[in-house]
Amino acid sequence: MMRPFPRGRGATASATALTFAALTFAAPGGLAQAQDMAADPHAGHHSPAPAAPAAQADPVDHAAMGHGSMDHAAMGHGPEHGAMTSALGPYPMSRDASGTAWQPDLSPHMGQMIPLGGWQAMGHVLLNGVYVDQGGPRGGDKAFVAGMIMGMAQRPVGPGVLSLRAMLSPDPFMGKSGYPLLLAAGETADGVNLLVDRQHPHEAFMELSASYSLPLSSRSSLFIYGGLPGEPAYGPPSFMHRFSGLDSPEAPISHHWMDSTHITFGVLTAGLVRDDWKLEASAFRGREPDAQRWDIETGPLDSWSARVSYNPAPSWALQASYADIHSPEALDPHHDERRLSLSAAYARPVGADGLLAVTVAAVRKDVVPGDVLWAGLTEAAYSPDDRWTFFGRAEQVDQNELAGHGHGETTRVARLSLGAIHDWRISPRVKIGLGALVSAFDIPGALGDDYGDPRGGMAFVRLKIG
Repeated sequence: MMRPFPRGRGATASATALTFAALTFAAPGGLAQAQDMAADPHAGHHSPAPAAPAAQADPVDHAAMGHGSMDHAAMGHGPEHGAMTSALGPYPMSRDASGTAWQPDLSPHMGQMIPLGGWQAMGHVLLNGVYVDQGGPRGGDKAFVAGMIMGMAQRPVGPGVLSLRAMLSPDPFMGKSGYPLLLAAGETADGVNLLVDRQHPHEAFMELSASYSLPLSSRSSLFIYGGLPGEPAYGPPSFMHRFSGLDSPEAPISHHWMDSTHITFGVLTAGLVRDDWKLEASAFRGREPDAQRWDIETGPLDSWSARVSYNPAPSWALQASYADIHSPEALDPHHDERRLSLSAAYARPVGADGLLAVTVAAVRKDVVPGDVLWAGLTEAAYSPDDRWTFFGRAEQVDQNELAGHGHGETTRVARLSLGAIHDWRISPRVKIGLGALVSAFDIPGALGDDYGDPRGGMAFVRLKIG
């Protein structure tokens, strides 16, 4: 009999064009023509400047689009936030995260904006070179590269706003077995074997999406979003987009509860935004990506989800969502999943250019037919300045795939990771960082004997552009 979760034990135009936009702004020529969001070389890293927004060379007239002329300075947002309003509604772009998910308005603005004719484009690059070592008889070690290259472009079309986004990943280069990550399970990368104690590589094409929003008033809008792949309206922002977790190159072991739908080959979402509320629903393909990590897949939109999001203050983002997912696992096609997700995210500036970001989330996953599995996550990142970031993540997960490498006895396991990274700014928009993390585990009973006394850690070097 499963115990209630609270009584448990301790503890991210065409893809080529948009990718080119993501890289161009980092080059000297790109920087020369790019629109700086603030004169401070640290602008866009963390803290919004208290000064009123400077005049923007922004060809997109958001007030004319019905998205309002928001006073970002009065809201506590600096020039980097006043540069662009979200393509989905009358709120600052800093609120947008992965897919159509929301994060706190005071989240840092990542990416450099580039005027491209009638388009306003923006790009961002984050790449990690990682060495991981997971101890014990079920561990291993590996060197790999992970991260993302993102590009976005938007422009007014008719009475509304058209937005195109692309995100690519080097993950397929790490090989079909992914990388060692004790207590992680889910998906297959070779089409034959379930990945256990390993994190699967993500698709080369993580997002190729388009959205169109139609203003209803200065306070509200309707939007439609489609992706192949894209992300349905479910859960908090995916882990590589959350400011509480993006500094860690380690995937959460709760990934297949919280945000495994962030790469879905076939998504259609419709939503309504009014002030600080958003209601949205998605139809999407439930099956997770197959073993071919370089292709574009298609299939019926056989699953659905719904999400309500609320940002009660600039520092907060709350969401509740539900997903009914048809046959997500290729190796277990006769099981469906129903997931209920609740999360709260907090972000606020610290000092001149620092940040505190925290996310707390809980998910109930009903395997149909099968078990009821819970997962909980708390993660945080603290940057006292532009150079140092300290981060941590605590997770507790009901796993039924660790014993016997398949659906078996359910065990509540926990993982704690703590780390830090030091960045060196190479140019106003380019940083190189060096970081490390260590992990500890709580694995009860006979399963714990199977793992021995494991320890885990990662060392990594990071390139961040934007």
